[in-house]
Amino acid sequence: MYREMNTMRRMEQAADALYKAKLIRGFCHLAIGQEAVAVGLEHSITKEDLVITAYRCHPFAVLRGGSIKGVIGELLGRQIGMSHGKGGSMHIFTHRFFGGNGIVGAQVPVGAGIAFAQKYLEKPTATFAMYGDGASNQGQVFEAFNMAKLWNLPCVFVCENNKYGMGTSAERSSSNTEYYTRGDKIPGIQANGMDIIATAQAVKYAREWVIAGKGPLLLEFVTYRYGGHSMSDPGTTYRTREEIQRMRSTQDPIRGLQRYIEEWGVATEEELKKIDKEAKATVDKAVEEAKASPEPLLEDLWTDIYYKGTEPPFMRGREREEIHHY
Repeated sequence: MYREMNTMRRMEQAADALYKAKLIRGFCHLAIGQEAVAVGLEHSITKEDLVITAYRCHPFAVLRGGSIKGVIGELLGRQIGMSHGKGGSMHIFTHRFFGGNGIVGAQVPVGAGIAFAQKYLEKPTATFAMYGDGASNQGQVFEAFNMAKLWNLPCVFVCENNKYGMGTSAERSSSNTEYYTRGDKIPGIQANGMDIIATAQAVKYAREWVIAGKGPLLLEFVTYRYGGHSMSDPGTTYRTREEIQRMRSTQDPIRGLQRYIEEWGVATEEELKKIDKEAKATVDKAVEEAKASPEPLLEDLWTDIYYKGTEPPFMRGREREEIHHY
């Protein structure tokens, strides 16, 4: 878990540098500070369980079967990208990861639908539908809660409460900031999203709950993002630099796990430093491979519209002579 959190942070830091170098354009939402959520979750579920989230999806994409060069390549808009350079920061998928999604809160009812499919097919799997405190007030979130409880779906609704939406603190947008209590008839639990031991244990409990047929569960992780909402947001106009620095120095998930590891005698400081160096080397190599990949070809615009093997015989606008109609 220490290795993975370090590697995910290095990947996000690399994306930050590439964006500032203008090699990555458009939207880019980084999860620096929130690594314990993605890594803790992955360590407490099986490869058959399903996950869907919103913007900060890069670590999930790697951990759920993707690769670092696939994520960086996607951000750079290159063929090596996990969506072949055509999806970008919010649209990266694997067989067991249903993406980043770009519309606020829209992934929550989709997650409920995935859980419905799993129940319909009688599969002993859990679905984790993730959203942020900023999306928590969307009407479709509550509609998804209602359907999930009505049909007792095996769905864990996970609120990554990083204290701030886009330029707004949770207290300014939500009358009830205890997001785990907002499920009406759905019970909820809250865990420290900056402590990976806590996140892993909470996910383990939540998974066992829904697989036992007890219906849906709300799980709130109280976490923190060090950067802005996206690369276009400096993240310092609605909170103080002192607050960010205090969180970095006292609550950092990687340093917290480092303290546990050293206290428990699991590894030495030198061994952990070696892991840090390896993480940097892994990401540096992936960045170079991604940068070397070509951009998508013009004809690639018409591929991957449907899942491979399910394409219809005709797609509107596909023939060049038809393009002028649209």
